[in-house]
Amino acid sequence: MQRPFAYLLALLIAGGLAYGVWSLAGTDSASRALSISLALGAMFGAVLQRSRFCFLCHTRDFLEEGDPRGVLSILLALAVGTAGYLVIFGIWMPVPSPDRLPPTAHVGPVSWVLAVAALSFGVGMAIAGSCISAQLYRLGEGSPTAPFALIGTAAGFVLGFLTWNPLFLAATSEPPVVWLPHTLGYAGTIALTLVTLIALAAVTLRFSRLKRADNATTLDIRGVLCAVFVKRWPAYLGGIAVGTISAVAYLRVAPLGVTAEIGSLSRTAANAFGILPETLYGLDGFRGCATVVKQALLSNNGLFVIGLVLASFAAALASGEFKPRLPRFDEIWRGLLGGVLMGWGAMTALGCTVGVLLSGIHAGALSGWVFLAFCFAGVVAGLWARRRFAF
Repeated sequence: MQRPFAYLLALLIAGGLAYGVWSLAGTDSASRALSISLALGAMFGAVLQRSRFCFLCHTRDFLEEGDPRGVLSILLALAVGTAGYLVIFGIWMPVPSPDRLPPTAHVGPVSWVLAVAALSFGVGMAIAGSCISAQLYRLGEGSPTAPFALIGTAAGFVLGFLTWNPLFLAATSEPPVVWLPHTLGYAGTIALTLVTLIALAAVTLRFSRLKRADNATTLDIRGVLCAVFVKRWPAYLGGIAVGTISAVAYLRVAPLGVTAEIGSLSRTAANAFGILPETLYGLDGFRGCATVVKQALLSNNGLFVIGLVLASFAAALASGEFKPRLPRFDEIWRGLLGGVLMGWGAMTALGCTVGVLLSGIHAGALSGWVFLAFCFAGVVAGLWARRRFAF
């Protein structure tokens, strides 16, 4: 695509998003929530695209190349978001009462089912080449794999609905929901979280093999514009931005997540074809990226995802990283297979690396840490399998 046309199209998309945010902002709380969701989705998409923030990519860079910057940015995002969440909790719930959970926070059930779901999600990421949030922003970059990974994710959600009831009953039907402030208080929770993140950062740096690179940018108008719109942003900046957006999203709308709309569309389709179980035991009573049979066209999470994809598309156009091409056969089947594993894992775990891991750890949920541990194990296993069998 010719550069002037790409710049013009990027400006038009940015203008369209700004108009959408303005036009949706009404006087009632529901309209304001839709407007804020679109704005936050656009900011999230731009940050993901410009900083290449991807749980799989950052982990792979560290494991295969010894580059710690991406993993450190994830840890930084967890630290920033946790601090923001606990400030909000302190205002809304000054005392973490034993019989209450913070409103809407992603504090999910903990059981062996969560561990298996997280493991499946991690393997799926490794096979498909990105987590779900990264597949969405890479859709805006013209990725040949992303459409098939997202189709596979939707199919995986349907599979998850079909296996939910037996897994729910097998997990004793009432798995514990553990919110760390109930036991440790707010001060203890943030102290334990930060100590754990610092320890993980120390281990990451211990095994780092990164060579220093010269990333100097000329401090003139052209250099600044190039640094913002063309060059990749530093990983740490992406981590800070993701943590901040997560806290703001929780304060103004709902916890950060990208799978509720995909899951709801899948649930609606399964219901329309008559393959959805009559009752999904306990599903709608748990916290997480909630799925529903859709009645309305617009939803907060749907607009968040739309904003994410369009903003990443505009950012890719401006930076020259919009490079669509026809997919190869191996990209199609890896996208579909990895997507199915991610979709099943996200449905069964009630969210993905954003909804369960990021928002869960920010909220002080034990489920977030369990997802992190087993998702990492799945990534390691998936990357090993790709090397071992050369696919």
